[in-house]
Amino acid sequence: MKAILCTKYGSSDVLKLAEINKPIPKSNEILVKVHASTVASGDIRVRSFNSPLLFWLPMRLVLGITKPRNPVLGVELAGEVEAVGTRVTRFKPGDAIFALTGLRFGAHAEYACLPENGVIAHKPANAAFDEAAAVPMSGTSALYFLRKGNISRGQKVLIYGASGAVGTAAVQLAKFFGAQVTGVCSSANVQLVKSIGADQVIDYTKEDFAQSKERFDLIFDAVGKTSKSHCDKVLTPKGRFVTVDGQGIAKERTEDLLFLKELIEKGKFSPVIDRRYPLEEVPDAHRYVEKGHKKGNVVIAMIR
Repeated sequence: MKAILCTKYGSSDVLKLAEINKPIPKSNEILVKVHASTVASGDIRVRSFNSPLLFWLPMRLVLGITKPRNPVLGVELAGEVEAVGTRVTRFKPGDAIFALTGLRFGAHAEYACLPENGVIAHKPANAAFDEAAAVPMSGTSALYFLRKGNISRGQKVLIYGASGAVGTAAVQLAKFFGAQVTGVCSSANVQLVKSIGADQVIDYTKEDFAQSKERFDLIFDAVGKTSKSHCDKVLTPKGRFVTVDGQGIAKERTEDLLFLKELIEKGKFSPVIDRRYPLEEVPDAHRYVEKGHKKGNVVIAMIR
């Protein structure tokens, strides 16, 4: 099968298209024919290995010393179950699924094996494979941090980085939870953020949200580019600040994927897709994502 290999840590030039052996599912695994995956910010961090110095050694031990232990990156996918192991009961060949691969990676390939008890769910009936692939990472991350901030109906919530993958998910989820949502993004993305439900949008190129007269019950930094000290003046006395940077890794739970599936099928949530690339152009997708200006998600569509 074809796959993109990360041959060592470094620039996007270390990513190479190669033919490798098609995986064989173990007794507790499913073999998935991958229809779509994404290039997420996590893929960029692993490939370039620009994590904070504090985590350098432990993360190298987990991921690999000089190159990724699993050279096939990609943390989320959607596809069709082609075969199942002898002990698998939740899925059968032909099932359309979407899933998080997490630190197993492996989504940037034509096939992937996943454990049956992993973060996997049947694909939303009304979502195409490329749409479904853009949900697991950003959707579950946004859900985790909004819940960490104790989001509730009637709150005033500000999403910083509202046009990114996690940000666009967070805007929609915050609205679903009944919050009044303010999004912060650049001029180019104001209309996008309004279109997915934000009640108001602040263009950070023209205005510093921290100088607003508005007060917020929850501020969610969805891109890791602001700080609590910068936000303190616009938080209510009991307001909370949460960020994707330095507040732990979002827990990966199948029930969250099922929750998002239900929202999609009810028309309450829809992933935002910026660009689509074929598998062969994953290095170009990395270069684009690395610029830091993508709108929503960048999808890898398998061309067969």
